[in-house]
Amino acid sequence: MALKNQTEEHRKYLELLAREFPTQEATVTEIINLQAIINLPKGTEHFMSDLHGEYEAFYHILNNSSGVIREKVDMLFSESMNDRDRKNLCTLIYYPKEKLDMLVEVGLMSETWAKTTLRRLLRLARLLSSKYTRSKVRKAMPEDFRYVLDELLHAQPDEDQNRYVYHAKILDTIWETGSFRSFIYALTYLIKRLAVDHLHIVGDIYDRGPYAHKIMDRLMQHHSVDVQWGNHDVLWMGAAAGSIPCIINVIRNNVRYNNWEILENGYGISMRDFVTFAAENYQKDESKNALVKAINVMLFKAEGQAMLRHPEFKLEDRLLFDKIDPVKGIATLPDGQYEMNTTDFPTYDPDRPYEYSPEEEKIIEDWQWDFLHSEALQKHMDFFFSHGSLYKVMNGNLMFHGGLPMNEDGTFRPVTLRGKTLKGRAYMDWVDHLARICFRRRKLEDQDFFWFLWIHPDSPVTGRTIKTFERSYIDDESTWPEPQDPYYKLHRKKEICEKVLHEFGLDSPQSHIINGHTPVKVAQGDTPVRAGGKEICIDGGFCKAYQKSTGIAGYTLIFNSHGIRIKAHYPFQDIEHVLTTNADIDSVTTQVEMEPKRVMIGDTDNGQNLKQQISDLTDLLEAYRDGMIMEKK
Repeated sequence: MALKNQTEEHRKYLELLAREFPTQEATVTEIINLQAIINLPKGTEHFMSDLHGEYEAFYHILNNSSGVIREKVDMLFSESMNDRDRKNLCTLIYYPKEKLDMLVEVGLMSETWAKTTLRRLLRLARLLSSKYTRSKVRKAMPEDFRYVLDELLHAQPDEDQNRYVYHAKILDTIWETGSFRSFIYALTYLIKRLAVDHLHIVGDIYDRGPYAHKIMDRLMQHHSVDVQWGNHDVLWMGAAAGSIPCIINVIRNNVRYNNWEILENGYGISMRDFVTFAAENYQKDESKNALVKAINVMLFKAEGQAMLRHPEFKLEDRLLFDKIDPVKGIATLPDGQYEMNTTDFPTYDPDRPYEYSPEEEKIIEDWQWDFLHSEALQKHMDFFFSHGSLYKVMNGNLMFHGGLPMNEDGTFRPVTLRGKTLKGRAYMDWVDHLARICFRRRKLEDQDFFWFLWIHPDSPVTGRTIKTFERSYIDDESTWPEPQDPYYKLHRKKEICEKVLHEFGLDSPQSHIINGHTPVKVAQGDTPVRAGGKEICIDGGFCKAYQKSTGIAGYTLIFNSHGIRIKAHYPFQDIEHVLTTNADIDSVTTQVEMEPKRVMIGDTDNGQNLKQQISDLTDLLEAYRDGMIMEKK
């Protein structure tokens, strides 16, 4: 931009920029730095979804960087180390404390082994750091060993081998001062940190598995992560905001999977009174668990009240709890009468079917207080809003958990919500906006909004009619199918995916939709890559309950400077098995797409920002040289 054509606003911006870069030398230095950065290869992005509380498998995949670390170790050391030693090195990287403890216990940690291991780990760290600036690598280093690591990683050969002697002495000193263990922790952390530049979690961290709270703690420690909300995640948001239908759904999900850990130990939700209530009021001679029967009744009362509060949701056909005959064991659905699998309804009043009993009401009030005042839960939900969103567009990819409301002909279906009728991206933006407002305000109608996102066919994270009543009380499976939004059929068509991508401003041949929500049934011949490569579904069954139908145990999608590949993981046993046998998660890699040319940082979204900074700095340099802005030496 010629200085004479600058707007007054741009001039003021340059004057502000001059405070950070007060001289020509400082400005030139930053331009050189940014030019160098945009010509480095882009960092590696990993995508995972539908973790569903399976902490150990998730934690191991974080530690082994979805198998990338093993690949790099094999590449560097296949000729100098045997397979057993390479596996030992990998396990040390994944679990340094536990592995070192085992080696000490069996007397295998000698000085020679320690120094050899340090040299190998440093060589691996140099390889992984090669695509980053020295400044970025230094910032990634644990602070206590930053200077030493920086010295060792950036060693340059010299004529008299002075550097080699210098670095050998550093390694001697690390051992002699008893710092080896701490230094290994720092070095293995750096290796894992450099292997993955950014992590995307495409929804559904919660429910089914027992340790979603541990996954959230781990994500909050991650150096660079974002989350796209899933239907189970918004259910927990609603529970944390005090929504009674959401709270009861959360309790029900965890009761059904026998997950007491997350409720009682993770978030301090007391279950004692409920367990006593169910045992004292529900029959013990039926096949159904008394806890499940008790929570089902409370659920249909809570959801019935919400449906009656919101006729605009148009869920009248789901008001079914007032249409049961608990004496005869008959339920009347819109298409006829069906036999129920229980007649055990001790708190059901046919005159007031959606009214809680006094005991139920007290339990629910206590739960609501627990959810609203759980410090750990509120902290985790805040993280969802600070690092998450309904969807994300980044580096040519569109990420969301579920889908967009569509008509059968592939057009975006308008949805009326909170006084606005919107479709496509505008609807997604509105839902995201409402979620943030409702979580902070927490009025009854705000709490009900999260229940809408959990239950409603128009919800972009759910997109189906949920048949909890039929699946709970009717054994006739013809009543169980849950009609889905047309999107979930249409997204397998390339032209539909291109239409969706265009709606979000993505028209590149290398753009993709990346989502989860619907498990990929590999065992039945399904594939995660669809629509001519335009849509990639990465729900591969981290949840153990789904692994029989998916045939695998989760996916990681990897997008690096060379292209996109997907890793299908097979079931993970446990961390102890890894430590004792050096077993790793078995993964099968499939190349999805190769980039026509290597992707550099300058080609990424962040690269575009850096190019704009270079342009602004160039204008500042010109202003200095023309005397329009004075240097502050």
